[in-house]
Amino acid sequence: MTTATLEALRRQLEERQTRLRTTISNDGSEPHLVGLLLQVDSALDKLGTADYGRCLVCDEHVDDKELRHNPLLQYCLCTLTREQQRALEQDLELARRIQAGLLPDPRLRAAGWEASYHYEPAGMVSGDYCDLWRQPDDPNTVYFAVGDVAGKGVAASLLMAHLQASFRSLVGAGLPLAELVARVNEQLVRATIPTHYATLAFGRAGAGGEVEIVNAGHCPPLVVRAGAVEALAPTGFPVGIVSDRPYEVTRLELRDDDALLLYTDGLTEAERFDGDEYGQTRVEQLLSRRSSHTAGARQLVQAVRGDLEAFLGDAKRADDLTVMALRRANGAG
Repeated sequence: MTTATLEALRRQLEERQTRLRTTISNDGSEPHLVGLLLQVDSALDKLGTADYGRCLVCDEHVDDKELRHNPLLQYCLCTLTREQQRALEQDLELARRIQAGLLPDPRLRAAGWEASYHYEPAGMVSGDYCDLWRQPDDPNTVYFAVGDVAGKGVAASLLMAHLQASFRSLVGAGLPLAELVARVNEQLVRATIPTHYATLAFGRAGAGGEVEIVNAGHCPPLVVRAGAVEALAPTGFPVGIVSDRPYEVTRLELRDDDALLLYTDGLTEAERFDGDEYGQTRVEQLLSRRSSHTAGARQLVQAVRGDLEAFLGDAKRADDLTVMALRRANGAG
């Protein structure tokens, strides 16, 4: 196991440890929460030793890729027959196809906006949330969302689907943006376990160029205006952590050829073999060099992907990746 992998696993485990301790402190010592915390504590104690990631059945080590998806794994596939393994592969393939079917149109042009995105799971399914749509009764507004569910794999993909269904259903109720995100947060707090939550940037863009965004603990969206890049700070906690927390809305106006870039940490935290991360600064420098006056939304997404690939070289990504661009465009009807 490489040093970079160990550090990534340590960050995941420490994040879960902090979250569980906070939840237990606030809500009382429920047995299942205490049990989860003990699992996390034990995994941290074993991290870096030969005992970490060792299967309790066959005594062999769980694959590093599977541990990155779930750092608490204590079993490999040794107990499954070949038939069961094939059935599991078929289920995962079906889950992948279903998730792909939930993704929006990758080239939206509406209400004076053009939008494009790239969505790339690290495994069969993704915990990234990516959505882009218009309501049938409101053709002059484009809704957009990019989020990242804690963890990976099937559990994270299920929570991603839950987020999409929640936002699409609540948008139709005509709620203010901050209240809408607060409602989704309350649903997740009631419905999920403490180790699963999501960061997200959710917003809407109007036909006049006006944009509203709620950033729930997510990577800062980047506003590109004539080569100048502005990062939009978070305006609230990730959804699914604690209830009764307010969210604030960032409001801005984009003019012709201005653009907005949203992404998940699969971009900024992508690591080379030497452990060097891609980072937000590199994204900002790239955008400042590539004027949105001459590059459409699709070209901006492609430029970010190309720069990431050049940075990584032969190193493989360990996390899901989503990049979305919205650009104010004359004639995008």
